[in-house]
Amino acid sequence: MPEEAIASEGADRVDEKLIRGIGVPALTANIVSCTIGAGIFVIPAAVARGLGPAAPLAFIACAIAMVLFVTCFAIAGSRVSLTGGLYAYVEVAFGRYVGFLAGVLYFLTALGAVAGVVNVLANSVALVVPFLGTPVMRIVVMLVVYGSLVLINIRGVREGAGAVTVITAAKLLPLLLFIGAGVFFIQLPNISWPAWPSSKSLGDAVVLLMFAFVGIEVALIPSGEVKNPARNVPRSAYLALVITTVIYILIQLVAQGTLGVDLANYSDAPLAEAAAKFLGNIGRTILLAGATISAFGFVTSDILSSPRMIFAFGRDGALPSFFAHVHPRYRSPDVAIITYAVLAFGLSVSGTFEQLAILSNVAVLLMYLLCCMACWVLVQFNVRGEGRPFQFPGLQFIPALAVVAIVWILAHATQREFTITGIVLAIASLLYALGEVFGARKIDNSPARQSLAPPG
Repeated sequence: MPEEAIASEGADRVDEKLIRGIGVPALTANIVSCTIGAGIFVIPAAVARGLGPAAPLAFIACAIAMVLFVTCFAIAGSRVSLTGGLYAYVEVAFGRYVGFLAGVLYFLTALGAVAGVVNVLANSVALVVPFLGTPVMRIVVMLVVYGSLVLINIRGVREGAGAVTVITAAKLLPLLLFIGAGVFFIQLPNISWPAWPSSKSLGDAVVLLMFAFVGIEVALIPSGEVKNPARNVPRSAYLALVITTVIYILIQLVAQGTLGVDLANYSDAPLAEAAAKFLGNIGRTILLAGATISAFGFVTSDILSSPRMIFAFGRDGALPSFFAHVHPRYRSPDVAIITYAVLAFGLSVSGTFEQLAILSNVAVLLMYLLCCMACWVLVQFNVRGEGRPFQFPGLQFIPALAVVAIVWILAHATQREFTITGIVLAIASLLYALGEVFGARKIDNSPARQSLAPPG
């Protein structure tokens, strides 16, 4: 058994202090909530632009790919039941450095995603209040969004968590209304397609659409608090994927079936325009409000959690200790929160939703690649956590198929996204090396690192 696998036993002892209170319903709901976000309010137009009436095929292709990825996550999650989810799987399989790179990829994923969603938020606000749609006012709106959330979260994690709770259910209700009413207004000619799309057009659509499917990696972070994770992680992951896929396909069919070829022209708020067809202006307003609430909810949740990655890097020596500064009064990671918000704001101003979504997808797919490879290692070394691992005939082939799927999807990304991701990973590796040289004693002596050390 590799040293990292032995080290997981020490981490298990730390996680034993946590209460395993999350069952299948709660974990499934958490995955669905993390997956269905602001992206689905705008992505249907972009997918229709590339595939036309054949757009649902991209959703099916994404779902098939996600089945492979989720299977790898389920296999790994049934063997490594640690808090940290995908990052824990990678670190147990490959060690601290590769685990660190997985954390960096998560950070880049989160940064691209939140910047893209803030673009959606600014567009939604501009449709309600046209005055706020000018270039200067868009920047002002973004500043207000980031600034207000920074202040909320610096004042403490309780305030941040409270803000997240308020908007969780609100983002799903408009979508369910859209589907429930819209299915009766679908025009069959609008969703019929005469020919199979080319591999390139399908791949281009899938690499963008993955933005709407990822999120399970966030929901699996509290794996150390899941009841019987060997059984419940796979069940919840598959159930959530089925629910999400069905909702997404129905949304696309309603939007496509009501707007037809015009769907591709409404890039800012396609669902709101489709709702106006069968619910009038009140339907349009509800969907615009839903997109705004969903976008703000995503950003609220992200600003609450993702800056903690910068804090952890500063704490462990991968970044200067300044980034691990804690506010003396509110006891929050204020420097990490401000740094993250400034970086996200810069990306929001400089990019469009589609560009930022693809950038985020390249990072998350590379992170998925590491996890699928880690899955193979965990199986080969028979790493086990609580309960019987998730097993079935032909299990060893799933990671290989998942890797092939990831490579195919990534082949449709642009060189710009790979270049940005490569630069970030190179800088991260340099910082890691410097941290090992100048901060090794701090890392090695930390309680967390001691608990991960092999016994004896």
